Amino acid sequence: MVVTVDGPAGVGKSTVARGVAVALGLPVLDTGAFYRAAALAVLRAGADPDDGPAVLEAVTRADLDFADGEMLLGGEPVTEAIRESSVARLASRISTMPDLRRVIVARQRAWVAHRGGGAVVEGRDIGTVVFPEAPVKVFLTADAAERARRRARQDEAAGLTIEEIERQLRSRDHTDSTRAASPLRPADDAVIIDTTALTAEQVVAIVLGLVAEASA
Repeated sequence: MVVTVDGPAGVGKSTVARGVAVALGLPVLDTGAFYRAAALAVLRAGADPDDGPAVLEAVTRADLDFADGEMLLGGEPVTEAIRESSVARLASRISTMPDLRRVIVARQRAWVAHRGGGAVVEGRDIGTVVFPEAPVKVFLTADAAERARRRARQDEAAGLTIEEIERQLRSRDHTDSTRAASPLRPADDAVIIDTTALTAEQVVAIVLGLVAEASA
């Protein structure tokens, strides 16, 4: 079974996805890490971010994998490196490229297929594009101010005020939801869960309930 967990930054996707995966004994895939690793591959290749073919070639040649919660580039753990702000900015930029998204989506599908076809997959277009036939799809939301407070507790937000983080989140939301390729939006059959006033454990319990219903 594939369980998709979509939504913007700061809604608790990673925490919820991990909790659901542990409960179900399934592998978990952070698809956003793939795009950040792709951006790192572009930087390391010295490709011009404005040169679409060069970016696509750098990503196509890159050996990307995700194992045990660690993003790998050419077999090298890069989870820390892809959290750098320069990598995150480039990832947001190149992730709007339709051709690049097709390459990454194919790799994400292959990743799940290689693990028996079952996984908890989190991202922004998983229920709409990557696994549109998944039996359980959730789309997490939360108040922007609450999302900013959650983000402020993460290392990559060090030095930023809550107000600055919230502005960044709103800007990213706009970019993700208005891009032509795979915009951020709930799948028509996704269950929308507002996590603003919920604990991660409560959200995990809701998702597990949906899995039980789908499996009945």
